[in-house]
Amino acid sequence: MPNIEYGDYVKFSFFKARASWRLLDPDRKSQIREDLVATVEAAAAETGSPLSSFSAVGTRADVDLLLFQSAPSVETFHSTAAALNRSEAMAHFDQPHSYLSLRRQTRYKHGGGNPDVERKDKRYFIVYPMTKTRPWYGLSMEERQGMMNDHFRIGHGYPGVTINTTYSFGIDDPEFVVAFETDDPSEFVSLVMDLREVPGAQYTESETPIFTTIRMPLPEALQAIG
Repeated sequence: MPNIEYGDYVKFSFFKARASWRLLDPDRKSQIREDLVATVEAAAAETGSPLSSFSAVGTRADVDLLLFQSAPSVETFHSTAAALNRSEAMAHFDQPHSYLSLRRQTRYKHGGGNPDVERKDKRYFIVYPMTKTRPWYGLSMEERQGMMNDHFRIGHGYPGVTINTTYSFGIDDPEFVVAFETDDPSEFVSLVMDLREVPGAQYTESETPIFTTIRMPLPEALQAIG
């Protein structure tokens, strides 16, 4: 096996409230919210892997909440999900999207982004799965490096946007899960528009759905759901 540097696994879990959630008595709903927050905190303490919460209320129709977790073992995510499943809240939430990926050393020079994936000092966390076309892998490394250099050059022109790539090859449906952090979504719009014009863009097969989420403490994110 090549000498490749690996980091933690990462899990992006997206939740959507069912209609039953909004029909609950306000006092009962408040209790369930408190229990869910306690469950998440207990799972983080037990596994040693904290969860970060983000609200998608107002940015997506099919998602209300993102829970993000990073851990050295996939089994951490199993333990966390099992704890959530035992909570009463999960009787009122669906999980329409979920992605598992891995931090890994890039193949390309001058690439990368933040090795910790999540900097925690940016307001917006924009996430999407991505898959390249098969012809991309038929190109030589020299050809691919040249196209990636265009991406790096454009990315460096937007220092307010942190670009991070995690790898899902063989462990989930997409090939990558890409996460961006920014305080200014308009800057991210301009970055993506510029990236559409580089030659390497023609080798992108898919990069949807796109989730624009807002960093938010879990109690506040749950309050926003209603």
